[in-house]
Amino acid sequence: MNRIPNRQVICEVLNRHADSDRDIVVLCSDSRGSASLAPFADAHPEQFIEVGIAEQDLVSVSAGLARCGKKVFAASPACFLSSRSLEQVKVDVAYSNTNVKLIGISGGISYGALGMTHHSAQDIAAIASIPNMRVYLPSDRFQTELLMESLLLDDLPAYLRVGRNAVEDVYEEGNTPFELNRATVVHEGSDIAIIACGELVGAAKKAAELLEKQGIGTRVLDMYCVKPIDREAVIRAAKETRAIITVEEHTVFGGLGSMVSQITASECPVVVKNLALPDAPVVTGTSKEVFDYYGLNAESIAKLASELVK
Repeated sequence: MNRIPNRQVICEVLNRHADSDRDIVVLCSDSRGSASLAPFADAHPEQFIEVGIAEQDLVSVSAGLARCGKKVFAASPACFLSSRSLEQVKVDVAYSNTNVKLIGISGGISYGALGMTHHSAQDIAAIASIPNMRVYLPSDRFQTELLMESLLLDDLPAYLRVGRNAVEDVYEEGNTPFELNRATVVHEGSDIAIIACGELVGAAKKAAELLEKQGIGTRVLDMYCVKPIDREAVIRAAKETRAIITVEEHTVFGGLGSMVSQITASECPVVVKNLALPDAPVVTGTSKEVFDYYGLNAESIAKLASELVK
C-alpha cells in the first residue's frame, strides 16, 4: 500500500532539479511541514523563502521573482491560496502571465475535522474562472511526478491541487501514460463513462472493476487537467457511451461536472450526473468518512452507474 503523499513527490522533484537549476525558487506561508517542503528548505536554503502566514504576500512576492526570471513554486493550504489570495492570483500572476506555479496543499476536505474554514471545495471554480490560469489535480504519486516534470519545462502560470494524505496508486511505476492537458483513459468500456479528477480517480477505477463483474463496460477518464479540459475526450465519451458520471472533491457548482455538462450540452447531449460535495457546509470527519457520507466512493459510483445503464 502506498504511503507517499503527492506533496512529498512534489518536494522530491523540486529537490532533484534545484541541484542543477539555481533559478528554481520555492516559497511557502508557514507551511513547509504540511507541504513536505522541509527537505527542500534544508537542502537549498538560498532557493527557499518563508513568508509566514501572509498568503497574499506569498503570491505577490512569487510574481515579482518570476518577473526577474525565476521559476517559482509557491505552496500554501489550498483553502487560503484560492480565496484569501484570489486578487493577487488574478492580477499579479494571471494578468501578468508570470511563471508562478501555485501549489494548493491539503486540498478539498483533507483538513476534514477542521470544518468549512479549512475546506477548499470552491477552488476549481474560483481559479479556473481566471484567464491564463491552468488547473491540475493529479490522481496519484506517479502522475504527480510526471506533471511536475512537465510544469518545470514551461513558463506559464498554473494551479496544482493535492491532498494531504497518501492515496492508493492508480498507475504503476514506469507505466504511467501521460500527456500534458490530455485526459488519461484508466479503464475501457462503452456502456457508461466516469470522468474523475484528483484522488477520486482511484474510486472511479474501483467502481469500473465492480461494474465489470456486472457485465457493464465502463470508460474511466482521469481528467487531471481540469483546465484546459480535454474537450475531445469528453465528446468521445458522450458519443461512444450511454451516459456520463463526473466525480470530484469539489462543490457541485463550477467544477468538473459543470465543465463536462457545458461541453456535452453544446456538442453531444447526453445524460450527465455529477457526484460532488453539496452546496452546504460539509460534515466533519476524515476524508474517507466524508466521502462515504456523500457517496463519493466506489460502491456508490457503481450503484449510480448501474441504475443509469438500466
